[in-house]
Amino acid sequence: MGSMDDWHRTFAQSTLVPPHPQRARQLSKESEAFQCVLKWLEGPLMKQGVLEVLSEVECHLRVSLFDVTYRHFFGRTWKTTVKPTKQLSRQPPRIIFNEPFYFHTSLNHPNIVTVVEVVAEGRKRDGTLQTLSCGFGILRIFGNKPESPTSASQDKRLRLYHGTPRALLHPLLQDPVEQSKHLTLVESCSLQYTLKPHPALEPAFHLLPENLLVSGLQHIPGLLSAHGETGDALRKPRLQKPTTGHLDSIFFTLFPSLEKFEEELLELLSGDHFREGGPLGGGTLEVLERRLHVGVHNGLGFVQRPQVVVLVPEMDVALTRSASFSKKVASSSKSSSGNQALVLRSRLRLPEMVSHPAFAIIFQLEYVFSSPSGVDSNAASATSFSNLACMHMVRWAVWNPVLEAGSGRATLPLQGGIWPNPSHCLVYQAPLASLSSEEVKQVESGTIHFQFSLSMEARLDTPAEHTNGPKAEWQPSRKPPTSASGPPSPAPQALAASQDSPMGPGLSLSQLAASSQSPALRCSAKPPLQPLDSPQALELPLEGRISHLEVDLSQTSSVLETPTAEHLQELPFTPLHAPIVVRAQARSSGSQLSRAAMVLLQSSGFPEILDANKQPAEAVSPADPVRFSPQKEESDCLQSNEIVLQFLAFSRAAQDYQGAPWPQTVYFTFQFYRFPSTTTPRLQLVQLHGAGKTSSGPLSHILVPISKDGSFDAASPGFQLRYMVGPGFLKPGEQHWFINYLAVQTLQIDVWDGDSLLLIGSAAVHMKHLLRQGRPAVQVSHELEIVATEYEQDMMVVSGDVARFGSIKPIGVHMVVKGRLHLTLANVGHVGERRTKGSSLPPSRSRVISNVGASHFSGGSLLTPGSPRPGKNVVQAQKLADVDSELAAILLTHTRAGQGPRHMDHEADTVRRRKLERMRSVRLQESRGEPSGRRMNMLAQQSVRAQHSRDLQVINAYRERTKAESIASVLSLAITTQRTLYAAPGTAEFFEFALKNPYNMQHTVTIEIDNPELSIILDSQEWRFFKDAAGLHTPLEEDMFHLHGSLAPQLYLRPRETTHIPFKYQSFSAGPPAPTQASAELTSEKSTDTRSPGKWSAMPTKHAKVLFRASGGKPIAVLCLTVEPQPHVVDQVFRFYHPELTFLKKAIRLPPRHALPGAPMGMPGEDPPIHVRCSDPNVICEAQNMGPGEPRDVFLKVASGPSPEIKDFFVIIYADRWLAVPVQTWQICLHSLQRVDVSCVTGQLTHLSLVLRGTQTVRKVKAFTSHPQELKTDPDGIFVLPPHGVQDLHVGIRPWRAGSRFVHLNLVDVDYHQLVASWLVCLSCRQPLISKAFEITMAAGEGKGANKRITYTNPYPSRRTYCLHSDRPDLLQFKEDFFQVGGGETYTIGLRFAPSGSPGQEEILIYINDHEDKNEETFCVKVIYQ
Repeated sequence: MGSMDDWHRTFAQSTLVPPHPQRARQLSKESEAFQCVLKWLEGPLMKQGVLEVLSEVECHLRVSLFDVTYRHFFGRTWKTTVKPTKQLSRQPPRIIFNEPFYFHTSLNHPNIVTVVEVVAEGRKRDGTLQTLSCGFGILRIFGNKPESPTSASQDKRLRLYHGTPRALLHPLLQDPVEQSKHLTLVESCSLQYTLKPHPALEPAFHLLPENLLVSGLQHIPGLLSAHGETGDALRKPRLQKPTTGHLDSIFFTLFPSLEKFEEELLELLSGDHFREGGPLGGGTLEVLERRLHVGVHNGLGFVQRPQVVVLVPEMDVALTRSASFSKKVASSSKSSSGNQALVLRSRLRLPEMVSHPAFAIIFQLEYVFSSPSGVDSNAASATSFSNLACMHMVRWAVWNPVLEAGSGRATLPLQGGIWPNPSHCLVYQAPLASLSSEEVKQVESGTIHFQFSLSMEARLDTPAEHTNGPKAEWQPSRKPPTSASGPPSPAPQALAASQDSPMGPGLSLSQLAASSQSPALRCSAKPPLQPLDSPQALELPLEGRISHLEVDLSQTSSVLETPTAEHLQELPFTPLHAPIVVRAQARSSGSQLSRAAMVLLQSSGFPEILDANKQPAEAVSPADPVRFSPQKEESDCLQSNEIVLQFLAFSRAAQDYQGAPWPQTVYFTFQFYRFPSTTTPRLQLVQLHGAGKTSSGPLSHILVPISKDGSFDAASPGFQLRYMVGPGFLKPGEQHWFINYLAVQTLQIDVWDGDSLLLIGSAAVHMKHLLRQGRPAVQVSHELEIVATEYEQDMMVVSGDVARFGSIKPIGVHMVVKGRLHLTLANVGHVGERRTKGSSLPPSRSRVISNVGASHFSGGSLLTPGSPRPGKNVVQAQKLADVDSELAAILLTHTRAGQGPRHMDHEADTVRRRKLERMRSVRLQESRGEPSGRRMNMLAQQSVRAQHSRDLQVINAYRERTKAESIASVLSLAITTQRTLYAAPGTAEFFEFALKNPYNMQHTVTIEIDNPELSIILDSQEWRFFKDAAGLHTPLEEDMFHLHGSLAPQLYLRPRETTHIPFKYQSFSAGPPAPTQASAELTSEKSTDTRSPGKWSAMPTKHAKVLFRASGGKPIAVLCLTVEPQPHVVDQVFRFYHPELTFLKKAIRLPPRHALPGAPMGMPGEDPPIHVRCSDPNVICEAQNMGPGEPRDVFLKVASGPSPEIKDFFVIIYADRWLAVPVQTWQICLHSLQRVDVSCVTGQLTHLSLVLRGTQTVRKVKAFTSHPQELKTDPDGIFVLPPHGVQDLHVGIRPWRAGSRFVHLNLVDVDYHQLVASWLVCLSCRQPLISKAFEITMAAGEGKGANKRITYTNPYPSRRTYCLHSDRPDLLQFKEDFFQVGGGETYTIGLRFAPSGSPGQEEILIYINDHEDKNEETFCVKVIYQ
């Protein structure tokens, strides 16, 4: 029994005391590994009396884990080697240990500590061994901050206390224990040690139980021995190679029979249930399931979670499996007296076996019982007894396989009773003989039979050396073997280790829910049935709530082979598509306008930009450097800035050939500062007569506004937009931010086709030249490139392109210059209006806010908001009903005039009063001569007096009720500090609040914040980073705040002490969504449009409040923040068109590190830390690590909405770990469109139909496409779309180049210029087979071109009609596009080649199609221009 004894010995020595039940119920975290080295013990620890009484005195250390909160020791005590005390004679006395121990725990809490005890042992005079405790120390593992373990690896000294660690169990010792007056320090004694995290132990977590302290010299089953002289196997653990084993034909035999065993078990359960007070007629117990737990155990713990499968009686298997299998099971179980067996219908795979004597396979047989609530148990549903389910472990067995044997059959005895077992729960044992029937008296515990085999790879890799252990019986025995003998020691209840049992592949159709209130769980402690304190029933109630369905394992071989899931190793990230490369700077002006182009623009009649004195604004060149002085800008006497945008002309790109589509009208969209997004009216492109040429292309069209009737006046060209930014628009302190906006911001302008509503491209222009620097007005003219970005469709590689596993076809990202926009920007200075009220705000750049001096009350009204006028402590008395609407609503005599608005027209009020006076006079005269009239008048006066008396009582009661609240509200103003922040999204605004304790006693201050975007800086390193960036020299403290779970942080303040509290405000929200691109008619069609300062801001003001409460709950200070959001500084805009209701996945490559402004350079070869945040929390955004030295990609995953929704969000890139200042800000616009997939051949016409659905009214619509040369629609002009009707739009596609790309198709209302429908046509084009190839050479330049001829022979016997097409109609023209040729005859095709302006070569394809426009043949002509 050598091998089995090894497992039993290891198992007995590794018994652990579990953590406190309250601690175990808390949310578990990832386990962390630690290494602690106990170096030496220093000081006169041994008393002289001990040395005189004992001889041969030696010393050792004991280490245990302790929970200070619950005063509970757990785990297992670890001991060092024994050291002699002769070393104490030296000075200073020192005993050297230098022994490391290791452990890992998930109990990451500051109150989880290790206790080190110093123990001396020696022999008395009678020779007996005596041990004495000489002191102990408390070694803190985790710091005071949650989830921040002690990471310092330098030597530390541990102070020692008198007594034994049992003193920690005394109730008078409260946390912090080290400061208790009941503990006494041992003078001049300490223990030198180091404690640090040990991540190298993580791969061996499955071999070491949690909270087990082990030495590196201790042999751990499953680990190889260490190299070198140290022998420390845990410093760098090396795992033994695992072996995969298989278990087949598993069946259990229970004696005298399965029926008798289960009948006896149910009777005992029912008896226990009745003795515990359960109802007598509550129904009989029944067996729901018979489960088998199988796992590999290394003596210390289960290597992996045990697999859970369901056993069924042999007769049930015979009904569902083949006759051959039934015969096989029957023959296997004949030896068990012909009794029915429990059979497993599947094969088990154990991939974690290791050739080690302590590795064993554990079998645990578990029964699941249920008691139906009704009389008819057959009619009870699963839900009726789900609350009365309970589980009991009835038998278990352990087997150590001999891996060299390869395969064979084994028979094992089953064990039961109170002996220790791997699940640490009490197991059912056979009843006493006096309580059993005659048949049960002669019963054994039962047997398990199975077939064991190794996989082929495992047989080849199994080492030859192996410790020969006891071999289980390899043939089924007719007489069941006796169960292994062992000491019947009771298992302590405190040893319940948490071992979860996952679902296995053979679970049945039951749905179980274990309930702690079920009578079946409260089992008796009498000998027939031991109490069930298993973690499955108590600590882990979810174990009984498994929901599963019937699985026929005979037909699912793949499931049988992989019952457990293995972790895959992650490979370096490889994007599934080529990333989009970000330009380091936004593309701005392409070139400066030539003098000829300036003359042409000036002669076109554009309005001149004048300053406040009606003088022309000073013109600056965009190529000139900008010398910027913020002080000069802020001290300018012209405080109002009128920003002028003048759109002049729009020209086609030089490389664009004339056959390409060109818009007739355009409009522009952009957003300036914090004004709302602007959409200009449609502008007509008017041909410029006698246009010259610039260095980059012809200046062809000027922009002319279109009137409401659709006409335009070419004599009034250009379109102007004006934004007035002055003191009336800017908030106090905002001017600095606006100046900074002009200095660093780039204005992004999108150009749209005014008819088709398709995006033409985008342009970006720097605004730094708008800084006037003391000048009355400046203007700058730009020629901007309109760039369109085309993203081709992502596709995986098909056969033929695969070079290696995972290779892909990169998508095409094309940057095409569509045209050039001629734009003039100007800034005209004006004298600003001064504010009527002075601002008492601190300087905008001040980083320290103080409440010193705010602790006084200057008087004022309790009901009037605000403070009195400065210099005058006078408040005008007002009626209560005029200042409190709640009181006015319940008063009877409050007139309607008092309820009306204060700004009521004075003239109308006077007329109304005059009419009331006349009516009152008339009624008074009528009532003078009549006694009844006098009586009525007296009654009316009495009624009015009664109403006044009631109102006075109401007012008095109201004042008494609101007095305390009003006084407290006014007094809170004395401790309130106001502050305004100007925060740009993504940028962290740092400031410190100087908090003073106004009391003469210490207080623990709780800090409460009502805005999640405002937070306290808790990390001292982060605080130091922001202080250095802001240049603050205020004091910095370590461990300043006390944190407890999710509660508010707390701060200790001494009497009259002032401390600085660091705050950080950071918002990632983007404000209101951008308007959808539904129409071009969104603004007034005027040549000059001035944006009023009174218009709403695109980013509303936010507020945050910080409350500082003292120990008694009273506030000692209040900080009210007003946050004025500033606009994004957008570095680049990405606009994606994607199918609706799908996920967009894109990888965007960052610029090189040196191109990121503000990014730290770092060390050579060191990658900068890249962090990404998104303004939309529903967008997955992360920076992918491609490996050292590789470029960094930002991966986006966005869910597109229904068409035609536009999702607009921002992606912010940081190069510092504290996310202080963004280095890049991207704006992402995702357009959701209806998707249409088309597979076609280049040069061949493909037809499809789209369904159009009418709206509420009749519309005149027209279809537009982004590729009109490749996609045609029918009808191709304007047609009527009836209301609520359904109509087909026929589409013909003839692509000219192969590959996958997107084509946009818009249906537009031509009267209102609104988008009715939009499609994204996804083309997948392949090139036809080229049958012939030709090559010609031509002279480059302004030649006449060339005429050539080629022949084509009709291969058919009948006459056919053919049509000709070319993929380059600008370079090749045909003499005739159609021709007819008889059967077998030859036809000559005339070709006309156009000249090329530059040398090079082009490949032109000629498509010869039949009468149905299907491709018959394709010729390729290679043209070389010399």
